[in-house]
Amino acid sequence: MTLEGAAEALNAFTGGAADASLMSAWESGRRRTGKRNRAGLCQLYRERSEVLFAHQDGAATSVLETSGTAVVVKVLTRWTDLVEAMTGVVAGAREQLVVTGSRSREKVYLAAIETAVAQQPDLVHYRVLYGPPRHRALVDHLARLLELRDPSARRNGVKTLHIGMVEATEALERFFVASESAAVVPLPSFHGAEGFDCGVLLSREGAVGLVHHGREACASARPVETTEAVRALPVRLN
Repeated sequence: MTLEGAAEALNAFTGGAADASLMSAWESGRRRTGKRNRAGLCQLYRERSEVLFAHQDGAATSVLETSGTAVVVKVLTRWTDLVEAMTGVVAGAREQLVVTGSRSREKVYLAAIETAVAQQPDLVHYRVLYGPPRHRALVDHLARLLELRDPSARRNGVKTLHIGMVEATEALERFFVASESAAVVPLPSFHGAEGFDCGVLLSREGAVGLVHHGREACASARPVETTEAVRALPVRLN
């Protein structure tokens, strides 16, 4: 099978959205395969996990693992700094942009994502929801992304828009925005019991790891890639 054919066959088992580049990263051992896709690949190739993934599980220590806290560029302790850093990651993305979480509603941040998608046709954008959106603003944002790009289209053979929702109730929600060069991870507030108004800005080593984290999560998620599917999502809060 080609990488494209293997990805298509895997997605038939998992309902995910793996693509050729992700399959290549798994095969080469550059990235570890998640639980759901491991099960699907074992089913596809009719082989035990210990055989298929020995090259991943026995991999040497990565640069990220040895760099420790050096990947933290800055601790963000104010809401304005957090939003500025997140929009900065979006504006600086040229190859890949991964956004996770179902709580987004900051207008400036969402508008920055839409601008990046509109102005950079080669940028591959992954949006991973963890359960239904919490706010109507996020539903409207997803609908605008679908107006800007057709997820079924391919640019130079590459799908450039992925929107998926992780539905497993045991999956903890992740919050981050990552490009190929920087990332921001929001944190619970340092100032009170409500909200996520602080965070950390990470360097390229941390960002690359989070990009692959998000791609893996999106590959295992249920695609939500039509306007009808987006508008049908329940909104937990207004």
